Parts: sequence; C-alpha cells; structure tokens
Amino acid sequence: MKKKLLSIILCLCMVLATACAKEEAVSTTGNEGKEEAKVTEAAPKTEEPKAAENFKVYLITMDQMDQHWVNVDAGCKKAVEELGNIDYEWLAPDVKDDAKQIECINNAVAGGADAILLAANGPDAVTSALEEAAGAGVKIIYVDSAAAYPAIQTLATDNQAAGKTAGDEMIKGLQAAGITEGKIGIVNVNAATASCVAREKGFRSAFDGSAFELLETQYGEGDAAKSKDIAANYITSGCVGIFGANEGSTVGIGNAIQESEDTIIGVGFDKSDTILELIKNGYILCTMAQNPDVMGYEGMKTAAKALANEDTGADSVDTGVSVITK
Repeated sequence: MKKKLLSIILCLCMVLATACAKEEAVSTTGNEGKEEAKVTEAAPKTEEPKAAENFKVYLITMDQMDQHWVNVDAGCKKAVEELGNIDYEWLAPDVKDDAKQIECINNAVAGGADAILLAANGPDAVTSALEEAAGAGVKIIYVDSAAAYPAIQTLATDNQAAGKTAGDEMIKGLQAAGITEGKIGIVNVNAATASCVAREKGFRSAFDGSAFELLETQYGEGDAAKSKDIAANYITSGCVGIFGANEGSTVGIGNAIQESEDTIIGVGFDKSDTILELIKNGYILCTMAQNPDVMGYEGMKTAAKALANEDTGADSVDTGVSVITK
C-alpha cells in the first residue's frame, strides 16, 4: 500500500514538473518574439532616393549652314554636360525660312520642350508660334537674334556697335590703301533679321560725313554663292569696299574679291575656317568675330535657372565681339 502511494506521488511530481517546464518555455518564447518585434519596429525606414528631374531644352537657330550656329550648339552642349539635368536637342531649318523655323518651334513644343533657345530669323514671323509655346509653359530665351516677343533673356552681340566698328575698320583700310572716296557695297542677309539690320545700321553710321558713297543694300539670304554674285556686281560697278553682314555674306564677298584683280577692301562678320583663310590670304581685311559659344553656354545656364525658378539676371546680355585681322 505504501509502495503504491509512493508511486502515485512520484507520478504527480513528474506531471507537475513537466507542466512547469512547458509554461516556462512558452513564456520565454513569447518574450523573445516581443523583443524581436520591438527591434523590428525601432529600425529606421529607408527609401530609394528620387531621381533628379530632367528638363527638355531645344536650341532653334536660323539654319544649319553657318559654322556660327555649330559654335552656339557647342556652347549649349558644354553647359548641358556641367548641369547634368538637361535633355538637349538642336533643331534648325536647312535654310533661312520663316515657315520652316515656325515648324521647328511647333515640333519642339510637341516634343515636350520646357525651354527653347531661339535665334529668330525675323522679329515678327514667329510671334504666333512663340505665343503658343509660352501658353504651353515653355520658357523662351533668345541667342544672337531676338524676335518681337517677350523673353526671359536675350544673349547677343551689340550688333549696331559692332557694325560701327566694322565701318571704322574699313575706313582705316581704305585710307591705308590711299583711297579717300568711292562706292561702298553692302551684302546683307535680308531686311527682316534684326541682328543683321542693326549691323548694317552701325556700319552705315561710320561713314557719316565722309566722301564715300554707300550703295543700296543687296540681299543674299546668307548664302555664299548668292552673296558672291552680288559682290561681283558691286565690283563691276566700281566699288572700292564691300561689307558682308554675316558668315555666308562674308564668304561670298571674299570669294568675289579673290577672283578680282582690283584693290577692294572687304570687311565681314562672324568667324569660320573659310573666313579666316580669306583673311590670311588677304582677300578680306578683317571680320567681326562674335562669341557664339558664349551665347549657347550662358543661354543654357539661363534656361536651367529659369526652370529651377532662380534669378536669371539682366534681361539683355552683351556677349561681346572681337576684330580679327591678318
């Protein structure tokens, strides 16, 4: 009987010991889970950094013919590389044509342009297209030549002052050749391109009060072959000097002078390898070299500031000019 009672007591003790062990295990496991939960809740949340917003900026020039525009494009590309948040594209007609430039503006807007750097072919023709672009939220910046529509900034040469310098240089060249009077011919792009019209105005002003006769301006649309024919006619009519108002005009008068055996003083505008060669060989006295790369570079920086709602500075920036001689 005692043995049986002892066995029962031992069994009860074992059952109680097992139950306690299980309860402790359950309690411990629960606490560990809570500690882990606490650690998980305390860990900082990490988010992927948002990519910087890229803006789409277009350069639209008068044409693709002149090296001048290639240099504007180069300036834009340099700024884009530094900025890092610009998607950039250069659009231009194959020739100077208002309708084709308007098409370029419309294509830029359709392509999602945030800003347009524009060298306007004329002051008025693109106005409606620019109004629509601005209505779509596009920022407008002018490089080289402005249109008659408000823009954030215009970056260009002081064309009238540069034209006056060109006239002064021609007078010096004529006097050095012993020429104190005679006819002067002018080859310009067209009657609408504001920058070239201003150059001509400045050039003519240099001859006020002189004995030289400035002939009626002839227009070659910036085409070197057309400008050469015009210059050849000026030479035939006895001109002692000819002024070219842009790159194509200057190349044209240089080539015409090269084919002539007369002493004719040629002065031009813009800088290209062909113009520099004509100066080196003595067919062009000098050229007014603008800084198209500066126009593109600073214009792109202005666009980036405008799109970031930062101060863009003065409404007009003179990008300067240099006289290049032999």
